[in-house]
Amino acid sequence: MKHKHLNIFTISILFALVAVVLATGCKTVDKLTHFNMDYDETITIPSTIGINLPFNLITPNIRTNSEETFQINDTRKDLIEQIVLNELDLSMISPQNADFSFLKSIEVYISADGLDEIKVAWKYDITDDTGTSIKLETAGYDLKDYIKKDEFILKLTTVTDELILSDYDVEVKAKFFVDAKILGI
Repeated sequence: MKHKHLNIFTISILFALVAVVLATGCKTVDKLTHFNMDYDETITIPSTIGINLPFNLITPNIRTNSEETFQINDTRKDLIEQIVLNELDLSMISPQNADFSFLKSIEVYISADGLDEIKVAWKYDITDDTGTSIKLETAGYDLKDYIKKDEFILKLTTVTDELILSDYDVEVKAKFFVDAKILGI
């Protein structure tokens, strides 16, 4: 009877150890297959654009350099499982002492050759005390088809609540989370 109890206890311990090893191994593989791709671009918001009227600002074509980034992370385009925009931040560069108090709302759209334009980030009801940086809400869509292209475009649609008397230079920082299969795994 004692051996039966010991066997059940031993088997339980073995199952627990196997579960720990599997969980740890999966987390290690996840760390190897997850990475971020960062893109920074500067746009200019022109002066005298009007109040409460939407206007579009389009970034220059952003080269993805995805092939290089995937290669550095030991993967390829065909092994990408998912790419999600996790963060999109705007920072005021110039004029000096300028802030985003002139904005009422902003929406960001992504497009690429042969793909539909979709809204990926936004911020509504921007207050006058916003300051020199804005963190936008993101949609959480899988954007792998866009980022796997050679280039993509971000279009910003903004509405202002005051006149802009000079051009504003704004840095757009996007961080994409990539989930990929690693070569050989």
